[in-house]
Amino acid sequence: MFRMPVLAALLACLLAAPAAMAQTRIGVVDLRQALFSSDAAQSFSEQLQQDFADEEANVRAVQEEARQLKDRLEKDGAMMNETERNSLATEFQDKVKEFNFLKQRLDSTVASRKQAFLEQARPDVDAAVKELLEEHELDIILPSEAVVYVKPELNLTAQLLEKLNQ
Repeated sequence: MFRMPVLAALLACLLAAPAAMAQTRIGVVDLRQALFSSDAAQSFSEQLQQDFADEEANVRAVQEEARQLKDRLEKDGAMMNETERNSLATEFQDKVKEFNFLKQRLDSTVASRKQAFLEQARPDVDAAVKELLEEHELDIILPSEAVVYVKPELNLTAQLLEKLNQ
């Protein structure tokens, strides 16, 4: 007896849900693509390359030195006495350690600068997304990573990019 009203209520909810969902308007954006294609991101990327060009060149130089030591060790190692071979192997290992340290430090610094850029750009992205919501009378904008398929007219990435470039 108690089950019948519960089943009726559940059935009513299930029938009402598709109607409610049909009224929900959803848009999709690829935030990463829009942000990193923006004029501000392009300028940031160019500045980043300029700022770290010397460090990158230094890392590549150390990498090349390590490669040359390895090649020499492989090529001439059999003809060297044990002391020379050990000395060269130690020098190679030291270059590898130096390369790893410099590369890790550079990567860490670049990553922190990128994170700072993302944090700085976040208010602009949020404002642009809010404008898209209002202009298109949407209820939800989802990131493209969370969507399997979207109709092209619901993909608002290009419009988000335009707003970021204003």
